[in-house]
Amino acid sequence: MQPKPQDYSFDLDAALAAVVGLKVTVSSDAFTAETLGTERAGNGVIIRKDGLVLTIGYLVIEAETIWIQLADGRAVPGHLLAYDHETGFGLVQALTRTDFPFLELGSSLEARIGDDVVVGGAGGAQHSLAARIIAKQEFAGYWEYLLDQALFTAPSHPNWGGTALIDLQGKLIGIGSLQLQYTKSDNSTDNLNMMVPVDLLKPILVDLVKRGRADRPVRPWLGLYATEVGNRLVIAGLSSRGPARAADLRGGDVVLDVAGVEVATLAAFYRRVWSMGAAGVDIPMRVYRKGKTLSINVRSGDRASFFKPPTLH
Repeated sequence: MQPKPQDYSFDLDAALAAVVGLKVTVSSDAFTAETLGTERAGNGVIIRKDGLVLTIGYLVIEAETIWIQLADGRAVPGHLLAYDHETGFGLVQALTRTDFPFLELGSSLEARIGDDVVVGGAGGAQHSLAARIIAKQEFAGYWEYLLDQALFTAPSHPNWGGTALIDLQGKLIGIGSLQLQYTKSDNSTDNLNMMVPVDLLKPILVDLVKRGRADRPVRPWLGLYATEVGNRLVIAGLSSRGPARAADLRGGDVVLDVAGVEVATLAAFYRRVWSMGAAGVDIPMRVYRKGKTLSINVRSGDRASFFKPPTLH
């Protein structure tokens, strides 16, 4: 399943030279340490010749140290430049002065189901896959995350975090985020990768580089993990220091409505919460708990305010 240079009209080896490895350490008292760990590893993609690396944000959020493993074998230090929870992207700046190989941004909007693609991992073709786009659809994650249209590819890359989704023009159209299971036509299951479309980066890239975050209203964050069970929305867990715990929401609570509007799916729940205003707004909810219906008001927060700021180098 490895891609072969002769099968592509672009220079495959040159494109994959822009895919790098990332090794990250995080302080044990960081907000995300309990869920994401203190030692993280994955991939990233150099998108400018000055060494700007695009990756998936969960690899680098609250990073104390970042090492970038280049295709030529060198390891150079990096600095966390930006993290955007709305898209899931993270940006890392290499701290070495040189001209880096890089991938140009393509168009994820123009990608079609059935298109052949390369899912590039650090280490060249031996660590990459010849794959295909098998779906473009909405994706809702349990961590208060929603994409209107994510890209899904198969076969699945085993080291998916931060991989490069490369189209047949040799351009970057997505960044690897997750591995998921899907049911095939014969009812057997297989794995696929969910990719964050690179078109989501283009409107906010300048802001992320200059300010470390996008210049848009911050969505209200509750600090809970929810899941769909049948036609019900159930709280599966709570962040240890988030607004939902402070408001006494509990694992097992069934969410009935938000500000009087019934919600039964993750997507509907998030969109209703985000429609209430910017971070800091009160979110009135009704939940069902042990035979009783309770009204609970959650004072939402700005998720980023709970994170440790990037360490200066």
